Amino acid sequence: MTITQLGYILALEKHQSFVEASNFCNISQPALSMQVKKLEEQLGVEIFDRTSTPIKITSIGQEVINQAKHVFKEYKQVFEIISEYKDAINGTLKLGIIPTVSPYLLPLFLKSFEEKYPTLNIEIEELTTQNIEEKLRNGSLDMGILATPLHQSDLMEEHLYYEELVAYVSKENMLYSKNYILSKELDLNQLWLLEEGHCLRNQIENFCELKQKQNKNSQLKLKTGSLETVIKLADNYAGMTLLPELVIHDWPEEQLNHIRHFSGEKPMREISIITEKTYKRNAILQALKSEIFLHLPKKIIENTSRSPLKIN
Repeated sequence: MTITQLGYILALEKHQSFVEASNFCNISQPALSMQVKKLEEQLGVEIFDRTSTPIKITSIGQEVINQAKHVFKEYKQVFEIISEYKDAINGTLKLGIIPTVSPYLLPLFLKSFEEKYPTLNIEIEELTTQNIEEKLRNGSLDMGILATPLHQSDLMEEHLYYEELVAYVSKENMLYSKNYILSKELDLNQLWLLEEGHCLRNQIENFCELKQKQNKNSQLKLKTGSLETVIKLADNYAGMTLLPELVIHDWPEEQLNHIRHFSGEKPMREISIITEKTYKRNAILQALKSEIFLHLPKKIIENTSRSPLKIN
C-alpha cells in the first residue's frame, strides 16, 4: 500500500469515474485502474463496485476511504511543519468561504494577496458553514472564512472583523418612512431570508426572535442562497431583508436610501478565519489575515474597536 494508491482511491471517491479520476491524477485510465485493483488485492476486499455507473463505494470500501483521508491529512502535515519552519508562504492554500461573505470580501483583497505571494496557489470554494467544517476535518480545506463563534473544540477561530446587520426596506414598506427601526417592528410575512442552512438566516432569526413568530403567508416558499435575489424580492413585494454591512459598503446613494439601521445597540456578526487546531502553517494564516485587514473598509475596522452586540 502506498500514499499514491490512497490518493487514487480518494480521487475515485470524489469523481466517481475512472476517466475523470485519471484526468485529475494526470495518469492514464488503465494505469489508475491497475493500481486500484492492486490495492484491493493487497487488502483482500473490493473498495469499489464497478458494476454500476457511476461507480459505487462498498461498505468496507467506505471505511478504507475514511481511514485514507486521515492518513493523507497526517502525511500533508509533515510538509506543513517544514514550510512553517522555513516561514514559507508557498504551496497550496485551500480556502472555503460562505456565500454571504465571498462576493463582498474576496474582491477587496484577493488580487493583491495573489500578487504579494506569487508562489502560493489558492483554491477557493464557496460553501455553507456545515460543509466548511466537514472539509476542514477531512483535510479537503486548509482554512475557512465564516461567521463565528462555532463552539467547536477541534477548530481554531482567528477573528477578522465585526459587521453590523442593517435592514434593506422597500419604498412601499411602512418602515421606509422611519429613520431607525426596532427588531420588534419586523413583520415576518414581509421579511425575505435565505434558505435554511445559511448561518446568516440563523443569526437573523435569533436576533429578531423569529422562531417565536407565526408566518401566515404560505402561498410562496423560497429557497435561495443569493442575497441579490432576496433584495429584489423585497422590492417586488413591498418587503424587506437584513444584510451584512460589507454588502452595502460600495453601494450608490440611490440604493443606500433603502438602508435602515436598528435603534440602540447594533446587532453585529463576527467573521473569522477557521482552521483545525492541528493546522501548522501559521505564516500563511497570518499573511491572509493581514492582507484582509489591510483592505477592509474603515467603517468595518471601526466596528472591531467597539463592544458589539454579537449574534450567534
